[in-house]
Amino acid sequence: MQMTRHDWTKEEIYEIYNRPFLDLVYEAASIHRANKDYNEVQVSSLISIKTGGCKEDCSYCPQAARYHTDVEVQPMMQVSQVVSAAVKAKEGGASRLCMGAAWREVRDNRDFDRVIEMVKAVNDMDMEVCCTLGMLTEDQAQRLADAGLYAYNHNLDTSEDDYKRIISTRTYDDRLNTINNVRKAKLTVCSGGIIGLGETVEDRVSMLQTLSNMETHPESVPVNALVPVKGTPLENQPRVPIWDMVRMIATARIVMPNSVVRLSAGRNEMSTLEQAFCFMAGASSIFAGDKLLTTPNPAFVDDMAMFELLGLKTRDAFKNGRPANTLVKEEAV
Repeated sequence: MQMTRHDWTKEEIYEIYNRPFLDLVYEAASIHRANKDYNEVQVSSLISIKTGGCKEDCSYCPQAARYHTDVEVQPMMQVSQVVSAAVKAKEGGASRLCMGAAWREVRDNRDFDRVIEMVKAVNDMDMEVCCTLGMLTEDQAQRLADAGLYAYNHNLDTSEDDYKRIISTRTYDDRLNTINNVRKAKLTVCSGGIIGLGETVEDRVSMLQTLSNMETHPESVPVNALVPVKGTPLENQPRVPIWDMVRMIATARIVMPNSVVRLSAGRNEMSTLEQAFCFMAGASSIFAGDKLLTTPNPAFVDDMAMFELLGLKTRDAFKNGRPANTLVKEEAV
């Protein structure tokens, strides 16, 4: 079984990433089979509970207010709408519901109060609940934890050196601070990045080093392929080669052997065969449903057909137990 390390050097990760393709996939697949049920895939559904109008300038994002895209600003969803979406997702095979809001940071107001109610409602459905709401304080993270939140997503996006080219409205340290606040609340962390932004291989390696050298590896590591959107600064970026996606997933699996590596954005452009390579290389989670926030994604029925073809099965919610903060409360009762 692969030993879990937190002291990877860039040179070591770079060597892994650049190994002969079949050797790399074979090693990643071997580690995946040794540490996880390799036929099991966590299915998550991602919905946008507050769309558009964001103050940030993330170069890839169509929800930034400063870009002229087809995304229309929409008000915060009602709790009942989120519950309906959760019911549909669960019926489709999802065990986790992820809720995203186009905010720079969480504010202590009525909108956040409503998010808390959403978290409670979906948690009561015995689904894992994840939120991605931008930056948040330790107190806000604790409030989400108390409501039953399972995970918080806050991607690094790229390397620290490359970060300012992609985003100028917040710093890399801002992102790391939010992840630390999530950890203090004993929530699980979902953090990964995007490839295809125009970054170098060194940037990809650096991002993986930051994630793999955290004191506790993120429980979930999304690997996204950029979906270029007209009206954003990165609208003309070429599609990421599938071989780059597989290399990224395989390397993440090797350096973070116990994390759930998620094949995330970009699947709509991948064939079943291409996705099969990703699962073989260590991907053990997907987002399902016909939309990821504002970009297209394969439908539930198509994914279930792919699962049947590849001999994959869906993972149950809370397979590794509920977060530590929830367990403490249960023991105290």
